[in-house]
Amino acid sequence: MLKIFKRKEDKFHKLIEDQALIAYEGLKLLVKYLETLEPEVAEQLSLKEKEADEVRRILIDELNHTFVTPFDREDIFSLSRSIDDVIDYADSTVAEMAILNVKSTPYMLRIASLLKDAAYEIYHAVQRLPKNPSVATEHAQRAKALENRVEAVYREAVAALFSGPEDIHHVVEMLKMREVYRHLSNAADRGDEAANTIADIVVKKT
Repeated sequence: MLKIFKRKEDKFHKLIEDQALIAYEGLKLLVKYLETLEPEVAEQLSLKEKEADEVRRILIDELNHTFVTPFDREDIFSLSRSIDDVIDYADSTVAEMAILNVKSTPYMLRIASLLKDAAYEIYHAVQRLPKNPSVATEHAQRAKALENRVEAVYREAVAALFSGPEDIHHVVEMLKMREVYRHLSNAADRGDEAANTIADIVVKKT
C-alpha cells in the first residue's frame, strides 16, 4: 500500500516538474523570438504552450482521481495554474506582437531575460521540493527577486513610452506597445504567485 501512495506522490512531483521545465523552455524561446522576430520561433513557443496545457490537463485529471497527494491539492492546483499562466503569457506576448505589428525593444528583451531566469529558479525549486525543501525556498526567493526586477524594468519602459507623444501615430504605437508590456508584466505576476505557493508548501511540510 505504501508503494502505491509513493508512486502517486512521485507522479504529481513529476507532472509539476514537467510543467516547470516546459515553462522554462518556453521563456527561452520568448527571449529568442525577441532577439530574432523569426516566425519559426513563435511557432515553437506556441507548440510549447500547447504541450504545457496537455501536462496540466493530465495533472488535473490525476487530482480528480487521487485521494492521497504529496501536499495540499489546493497548492498543487495553484502551483500548476501559476506555472501554466507564465508560459501562456509568454505565448500571448508573441501573438500580440504579431497582431499589433509591434517590434521588439530593449526593454522587452530585458524583461524576457529576467523572466527566463525566474523560470529557471522555479524549475529548480520544484525539483528540490521533495527532498530539499529549504533549497526549494532559496530558489523561490531568487525567483521572487527576479520578478521584482521585472516590475522595475516594466515601470521604466512605460515611463519611457509615455514621455512626450509627438502625434496621433505615436500615440497609437504607444498604446500597442503598452499592451505587449502588460502581457510580460502579467507573466511576472504569475511567476511570483508560483514562488509564493512553493514557499507555502515548504512551510506546511516542515
